[in-house]
Amino acid sequence: MNSLRHRSTLLAAASTAVLALSLTACQDDADAKPATGTTASAAADAARGQATGSTPTTGAAGSKGSDGAAGASESTGSAAATGSSDSAGASGSGTAGEQASAAAPACTAKDVRITAATQGGPPYTHLVLTAKNTSGHTCRLPGFPHVQFLESHKQDVPAVGRSRPATPVVLHAGEPAYAAVKLSDGGTDEDNEPVSAFSITLEGDSTVIAVTAPGSGGIAVDPAKALTGYWTPELRNGADDF
Repeated sequence: MNSLRHRSTLLAAASTAVLALSLTACQDDADAKPATGTTASAAADAARGQATGSTPTTGAAGSKGSDGAAGASESTGSAAATGSSDSAGASGSGTAGEQASAAAPACTAKDVRITAATQGGPPYTHLVLTAKNTSGHTCRLPGFPHVQFLESHKQDVPAVGRSRPATPVVLHAGEPAYAAVKLSDGGTDEDNEPVSAFSITLEGDSTVIAVTAPGSGGIAVDPAKALTGYWTPELRNGADDF
């Protein structure tokens, strides 16, 4: 009897254990399947999301990069083209200008009309000579006016080197050039001589140009103090102050 009861107890315990294991296995299978499905679904969603997100991102970046590269390329090309054009134009213009200046013939006595006017107030110590191109064509006016005030002084009035322009003056038709001429220091005790007319020759031309002195009484000249400046397109402060 006891043996039968003990066997029944063992069978019951074994059955309980088997049932518990079966329930546990079923529960584990049930838990594993949803977990596996959720994980797979999440992985799939993540993969889809990554694929979906990466495609526009890559496309946008590629598009932006292409546009930016194209823009930079076009801008650089335009700038380079413009720079080359401007540089070539400037170089061509400068070369053409230099060639035109070099090709222009030197002005002669027949090409210009020279007049004189006093500069400043009394005592009149300086003249301004104006040489106007009346030839109808372009010519160069190099150097300085070779001035002789008096018959008793055959040498030319000395020129002031600092008044020399950087390039020779080129006069188009109707254009003037100027030269300042010092007559004296303006002192009453100087050895001044009255001058009503004087002579000028141009560089490279020995033709004498007679110039009438300004004023009804002419001008007072001290041959020892007289100086002349170079021909310039305009009178310049400092360089023509002598």
